[in-house]
Amino acid sequence: MAAILSGPERIARSVGHLFCVLGLLFLVTPIVVVIPLSFSAESLFSYPMHGFSLRWYEAIVQSSAWQRALRNSLVIGFATTLIATALGAVAAVGMNRLRPGRRSLLVAILISPMIVPGVVIALGLFLFFSPVGLAGNLTGIIVAHAILGIPFVVITFSAALLSFDNNLLRAAASLGAAPFTAYRRVMFPLMLPALIASALFVFVTSFDEFIVASFLAGPEQYTLPLQMWSGVHDDVNPTILAAATLFVLTSVVLLVAVEALRRRTERLTSGDRRAGTPTR
Repeated sequence: MAAILSGPERIARSVGHLFCVLGLLFLVTPIVVVIPLSFSAESLFSYPMHGFSLRWYEAIVQSSAWQRALRNSLVIGFATTLIATALGAVAAVGMNRLRPGRRSLLVAILISPMIVPGVVIALGLFLFFSPVGLAGNLTGIIVAHAILGIPFVVITFSAALLSFDNNLLRAAASLGAAPFTAYRRVMFPLMLPALIASALFVFVTSFDEFIVASFLAGPEQYTLPLQMWSGVHDDVNPTILAAATLFVLTSVVLLVAVEALRRRTERLTSGDRRAGTPTR
């Protein structure tokens, strides 16, 4: 039975919940207020709204600059997701077989793009990519975003591997399966939810990234964040708010999908533990 809370404990818990709600409102309100203004019939960012219109979303669809930016963001996002997910998953599997000392050193190196300031990474990549012709094209941005996305895959996939029973791979090897076949037929299906969650994290990171893209992209390689930044300087109108709304909705959908996959993985893991699979 749950312990009965005393009066002061109930008050402390209520105050804690209140501060959590206030903190959440403080973080979410500046984002939420943007969404209604994207449907305004006027070209001003002001409340109360006078009229409802979809003209700003139509402007995104009809504008060649916004279409190009959306196309670039999708191409970069999907290519980055494939590259970073594959490399990060292989790195996580390899690190899982190392001794703790070597593993810690490798983890520190692989997650360094999450720690080093974005401006430092962007400047370093620009100086490195310019002589080899990777600046000012989509290939350079994809490589740069893959570098930024690999840490998310390594962290997510490494955490999922902690619940994986390596005896399954040994059993497959004892039955004559080659190492690649064992990984493909045994580990891959069990780790698929974690792999998809890692891929979603990488896609969101690439889709929203601004600093590195601003150093490496030319006029024809503008992504949606760069197009929004350009719009703020050149022509301020609710088209930017419409694009921001699409960003928010896309991020929410992807994060909900990641959370659903995480809970599914936890249920599968807890089910395996309750089953009590014997190991030797």
